[in-house]
Amino acid sequence: MTEFTGAADRDRTLTLLWRDVLGDPRGSRGPRQKASVDEVVDAAISLADEEGIDAVSIRKVAERLGIGTMSLYTYVESKSELVDLMIDRVVGLVPRGLDPADPWRQRLERAAREEWDHYLRHPWVLQVDTSRPPLGPGISDRYEYQLSAIEGIGLSDLDMDSVVTLVSGFVAGAARTHLESLRSRLSSTQTDDEWWEANVPILTRVMDADRYPISGRVGSAAGEEYQAPSDPLRAFEFGLARVLDGVEAYLGR
Repeated sequence: MTEFTGAADRDRTLTLLWRDVLGDPRGSRGPRQKASVDEVVDAAISLADEEGIDAVSIRKVAERLGIGTMSLYTYVESKSELVDLMIDRVVGLVPRGLDPADPWRQRLERAAREEWDHYLRHPWVLQVDTSRPPLGPGISDRYEYQLSAIEGIGLSDLDMDSVVTLVSGFVAGAARTHLESLRSRLSSTQTDDEWWEANVPILTRVMDADRYPISGRVGSAAGEEYQAPSDPLRAFEFGLARVLDGVEAYLGR
């Protein structure tokens, strides 16, 4: 089941996301808390890293922290609220190492690779629909950081937003394909070579060279090079370079 950000109570979630600035919306009344909101969110992230976002529940997070399930509801009111906090938290943990002295293309590439590494560390993030992102400090700081990579290079404000969206969208898509490929290999009893060999007899009969002259030639070359159905890492490197080429060409106009 797909999880969505932005599905919880807006005002409460925003206040909880910005609790370091606005204060904890739960207040200070009641018995002394056994954990902090940060500890709750970190426990949920740890669980998602190990077992995936579907494994995260209020009960399991409470068990991990050694507190009662009902007690956890005093920290977060629902899984939807917890997911918002988790996404904003992990985004805020993405390393940020841009050097303002570097050329813009190098800065933008670095930001893209940092985002790529982020998805590989937390694959479950790609299982969450963030079309309505949690507008907390993590998301906000990352957007400011990404924009800083292309500040002052000659783009309008709207173009800057479009470039960041383009690069982030490409990285997310490439990372999703790479992770799906890894999951497929881990869940299969066949190696890529064995999978190809199992398909060859029938494909040789149906892939007529007159009907598929181009795809037959290109597919053979790609298969020989990759020794697999595809090469997601190569696709990421090739695609990122072409995206940056496109931005550079657009600037030249």
